[in-house]
Amino acid sequence: MSPLHNLSEETLITLLKRKDQRAFNYLYDNYSKALYGVVFRIIPYNNYADEVIQDVFMKIWKYLDLFDADKGRLYTWMINIARNTAIDYNKSKNVKNDQKNQSLSNIVNSNEEQNYSQLDQVKKLDYIGFKNVLDQLRPEWRILIELAYYEGYTQQEIAEHLDIALGTIKTRTRSALLQLQQLLKEYQ
Repeated sequence: MSPLHNLSEETLITLLKRKDQRAFNYLYDNYSKALYGVVFRIIPYNNYADEVIQDVFMKIWKYLDLFDADKGRLYTWMINIARNTAIDYNKSKNVKNDQKNQSLSNIVNSNEEQNYSQLDQVKKLDYIGFKNVLDQLRPEWRILIELAYYEGYTQQEIAEHLDIALGTIKTRTRSALLQLQQLLKEYQ
């Protein structure tokens, strides 16, 4: 079987829904780095991020029939799967216990150099430039979006974490999302 090249999104989706292995290889080759970047921002450890990215692609393969092109693009759908899978993984009891049981010196010594190079890689993988857009938000708004999107915090959890009234969090989040919407329109 010859490899696939330059597929349109519509053709790719059709082939994937037929469970075409070449289409899945194409998907992985063309999207794994971007999805890894999303996962790594939430889970900045190689061994965990690698495990999550495998789970992400298994979910994409398994649940592709649930994708609805009328509701959005394939890439956006996959980013949401990656983000949600990483957040769920990060919140899992085993991961929390595993992280607590590592000594600080082990974490620093074993991951420091590796994580710096991976953080550079993630910055390069930020294809949509979302970090640049976030950086344009007021700092008190940016932290809300980062906690909600990358950490999966609810508004109540953000309020508790930042020790700010829930009503204030809701107002700031709404303002942040409105400004973010405007900024994203400028990038289209």
